[in-house]
Amino acid sequence: MTPDQLITFASVAEHLNISRAAVALHLSQPAVSGQLRQLQDEFGEPLYQRDGRGIRLTPAGEQLASYATRLRDTWRQAHAYRDALRGLEQGTLRIGASTTPASYLLPYLIADFHRRHPDVSVHTADGNTAEIVGALGSVDIAMIEGPVGADLPPDTAVHAWREDEIVAIMPRSHPLVQDVSGDDRGRVELAVLGAHPLVVREAGSGVRQIVERAFARAGVPMRVALEIAGVEGVKEAVRAGMGIGFVSAMSMRHENGSLRLFSLSPEPLTRRLSILVPHASAPARVVEQFLTLCLADGS
Repeated sequence: MTPDQLITFASVAEHLNISRAAVALHLSQPAVSGQLRQLQDEFGEPLYQRDGRGIRLTPAGEQLASYATRLRDTWRQAHAYRDALRGLEQGTLRIGASTTPASYLLPYLIADFHRRHPDVSVHTADGNTAEIVGALGSVDIAMIEGPVGADLPPDTAVHAWREDEIVAIMPRSHPLVQDVSGDDRGRVELAVLGAHPLVVREAGSGVRQIVERAFARAGVPMRVALEIAGVEGVKEAVRAGMGIGFVSAMSMRHENGSLRLFSLSPEPLTRRLSILVPHASAPARVVEQFLTLCLADGS
């Protein structure tokens, strides 16, 4: 007994006519009759009987027809799903993103993607860079900040994406702010920042890794007053007067002016955001489409 034989039997049971079933299946009548004989041999008793120009099912045939019809319907649904995926009409996309892209880029990208492909279901997972890299086995595509690292799963592609700047932030009442006039972004030396209490992100954060490396290269010790999770946590701690913090410049786009941001000197502290694609040798079509949208947006 094969799936093809059962699908053929479902059509015969529907039409109660072998010739019409053959037309519906795009098969010859002898081919259909041959499959029916093989199926009857498998069960060892008649599944149908001749009835004028058509057939009628035996009790055994009626029971088998219920199973065969469900199999045929499932087969049709699977084909429809395949065709929908090929046309990207529906499907599921699982996106992982570290804190900065998850908060300040991903919502806009998902909104754009949803307008183009409204029936694709999108699921997101966020965390710091280390957490997202560790979860690559459970997502289809990921966006991270900071160094990619060498411990990626096999067959993971890395795409350089956007340029981002890490800035120092402090309340407008901070003594360093008084040395910079006007509303334009100021600049401040790492050596100067090293003399003040600092607020840093949690271990595993891409921003923290980059800041720590910058201070180490400059030979400036860090006076860490507080370690706190998340960008908004850093900003609130800075507002509370705990120290000078470090965040992505894009996280400051909608600030109300209570915080002042500074580029680091002598060179701005920049980083490249990256997109990671697990199973890159055979990505799903939905992943390819979302990757194309992201890379076009970041160009």
